[in-house]
Amino acid sequence: MVIKRRRSAILLADRFAAAFTLVELMVVILIVAILAAVALPVARGRVDAAKWSEGKAIMGSIATSIRAWCAEKGVGYATAPSDFGELGFATGDLTGTYFTDADFEFTVVAPVVTPPQFTVTCTPGSRANAPTNPLSYTLTGEPDGTMTWSP
Repeated sequence: MVIKRRRSAILLADRFAAAFTLVELMVVILIVAILAAVALPVARGRVDAAKWSEGKAIMGSIATSIRAWCAEKGVGYATAPSDFGELGFATGDLTGTYFTDADFEFTVVAPVVTPPQFTVTCTPGSRANAPTNPLSYTLTGEPDGTMTWSP
């Protein structure tokens, strides 16, 4: 009979030794909370970068249309295009998931230069789920043919 008590006391002690204490559980929760606090801003930045990829793609389409328009009109054509309709875009063509037509602007600085100098700017704001960082992007086409992005 003593053997049974001893054996059950040992089994009971083993069972308690295998459990976690409240302090250990609190430490684990604290570590997870710290990791979540660090990871959320990083993830938010990645989400905005993914949203901006749509805006940049549309800006690239606008830049291609500006170059095509200037090539079609020729070097002697002194008037720059003034709206998206002149570039061949219909209303709604520049609308995507995160951006609308109203979010884009363009300026052709020198249409007589081949390739032309131009600036395309995107400032989101008309969509609820638009990216928030950075506030805008600008695509600049230089006379040497290079294009640069700047937030």
